[in-house]
Amino acid sequence: MFFIFAKISFRKKNEYLKTYTMKVSKSKPVSRRSFLGKAAITAGVTAFGADKMFVNPSGLSDSPFRLPREVWIATVSQQGMSAETSEKMVQSVLDLLEKSVIYHPDVICLPEVFMVNRVRERKTLSEKTDLSGELLKKMMDFARVNQSYMICPVYTRENGKIYNSAVVIDRQGNRMGEYRKMYLPDDELAMGLTPGPLQPPVFKTDFGIIGIQICYDINWNEAWNSLRQQGAEIIFWSSAFGGGQMVNAKAWQNKVVTVSSVGGETAKICDISGELIAKTGVWDRNLICAPVNLEKVFLHTWPSVQRFDEIKAKYGRKIRIINHHEEEWSIIESLSPDVRVKDILTEFELRTFEQLMSDSEKKNHQTRG
Repeated sequence: MFFIFAKISFRKKNEYLKTYTMKVSKSKPVSRRSFLGKAAITAGVTAFGADKMFVNPSGLSDSPFRLPREVWIATVSQQGMSAETSEKMVQSVLDLLEKSVIYHPDVICLPEVFMVNRVRERKTLSEKTDLSGELLKKMMDFARVNQSYMICPVYTRENGKIYNSAVVIDRQGNRMGEYRKMYLPDDELAMGLTPGPLQPPVFKTDFGIIGIQICYDINWNEAWNSLRQQGAEIIFWSSAFGGGQMVNAKAWQNKVVTVSSVGGETAKICDISGELIAKTGVWDRNLICAPVNLEKVFLHTWPSVQRFDEIKAKYGRKIRIINHHEEEWSIIESLSPDVRVKDILTEFELRTFEQLMSDSEKKNHQTRG
């Protein structure tokens, strides 16, 4: 009985909001308070989750096509793993990655200096660095054979200095470049490692722009923000520890997909809203592989919500709009290969969250004098 009432009420709400929004767009700007007040006539239905009741039930896995910018990501946790030597650890990780091959991952992320982590054999920092260069070749071969990008953390040396780095390998097994850990804890400084430059690089792949951070870097947001400003859509975080909710927080703070690969505890993939897409756990202890859709945009719900019914009326199942009601965030996602979110933004004169904040900051500075 409730379902029938909700369905009828939801239709009325949509008809009302569509009519009201059309009037709004042709008249003077409406305030957020006024809009919410008039839209509240069917608030009871919304309180019961009517927005989610009519979400396209097919989901990503049932789609008969690859999403516009679908990227398959594999990531690793070394929890419970150990080896006598670095060579054996590398082989264990390669054996683990073989399980991801069936999914044809576009990119694979490995934990911080995984070659020497959880290894019983003791070596000096210089010896570890020399060994890293040799074992890196095996990872490059894997990337080439399986046509996957790879984030491979190792020690690197340049001009007599040693860095805690992450080498980026392309689908052909070539070395694209490397990121060097910006912030080192006391024990790594005592080992003789050198901090990397304060301007982190981004890397252009065939699926988008990516950035990297390593372990202790998570405590400073400037680099994450810099990567986002440079266009990064996915930031990979290789670490010795799990990070917990900090990983989710970095995703929503910077509006990027965030992927952790860790030496212990939980590895995870988080969407731009900070919501969990996949994580390791009891039944998937060391490896996960899952898709993300980069064809989506993060908005401040107000004032964008005034155009949502028009967007839904035009695009229907080709798009998905998810509202995070308490935070007043909204995500518009394309589910069709012929729909681009940037075109929706242009057509309906919407600003991204970053654009809105930037415009608001400028107006406040100007008004403040």
